[in-house]
Amino acid sequence: MTKRIILDTDPGIDDSLAILLALASPEVTLEGLSVVHGNSSTNQGTINALSVLELAKAGQIPVFKGCELPLVQPSLLAPETHGDQGIGYAKLPAPQTRPQVQKGSDFLIEKIMSNPGEITLVCIGPLTNVALAVRQEPRIIRNVREVFIMGGAIRHEGNTTALAEFNSYVDPHAAHIVYHSGLPITLTPLDVTYECIFSPDDLGRLLKIDSPVTKFIADATRFYMEFHDEYQKIEGCVINDPMTLALTFLPEICDYRELYVDVDISTGVGLGNTFADFYNYEKKAPNMKVALGVRPRMFMELFLERMEKLAKSLS
Repeated sequence: MTKRIILDTDPGIDDSLAILLALASPEVTLEGLSVVHGNSSTNQGTINALSVLELAKAGQIPVFKGCELPLVQPSLLAPETHGDQGIGYAKLPAPQTRPQVQKGSDFLIEKIMSNPGEITLVCIGPLTNVALAVRQEPRIIRNVREVFIMGGAIRHEGNTTALAEFNSYVDPHAAHIVYHSGLPITLTPLDVTYECIFSPDDLGRLLKIDSPVTKFIADATRFYMEFHDEYQKIEGCVINDPMTLALTFLPEICDYRELYVDVDISTGVGLGNTFADFYNYEKKAPNMKVALGVRPRMFMELFLERMEKLAKSLS
């Protein structure tokens, strides 16, 4: 039986790749996208989501525009990482489809509550939409099947500040609400995603197929690779979000620990820092499962094979 998933996303280069991976994976059915601010504005991210779906001939999948601002913090977008339009150097036609009228957080509530125990929520952007949904309708906590979150840096350095990962830093107050909500969370932090490097050789393999999909991946990730090289001395680029999506149907990519995890919402250098109580100093029960070990080539081979198949089907 396929898993029914919703992507809560801020497209975004690697978010776009996660959308493509979902569409290329028969183990999951993508039932909708709720868009949030983050890598790009909510308006631009909504356009990107619609355009990427249309690129993959999946324009029938509904897209819902969500929150445009963090709960407390001022807006922080990432043009230096993802480009002014959010998808690097890629150029996609203006979408022919339009977003749904319903707000992103309302869509999450309606879909989960009308399908109790059936919806898997995959959160690959700041958690504003999810936090709003939890506050508005707490019953989603016991009605969602499972929640996968790309966020945090547990034992890894931050990628936005010395301590904080981007999604957590952009809206730490939303992350705090979600982490302490009781949702059945699996967290994918930088500890594992930064082991999964999409290399120039991997891109070269995809470019052996002449397809709009491979052209899009090349144009988008070229910008991403330039950023990683300049700022982090990484050859290639980290594709955090597709790995999180892959765990919904191939959990053996990672090793996990049940941990009590929190996020710093105080002001100062620690803002957005996500940390785990490994030695249980606080004597609190674990609130999530955390991926801390990874088999990077297992994931990358899966990603490449799925993109090759998708590209061939659309070429």
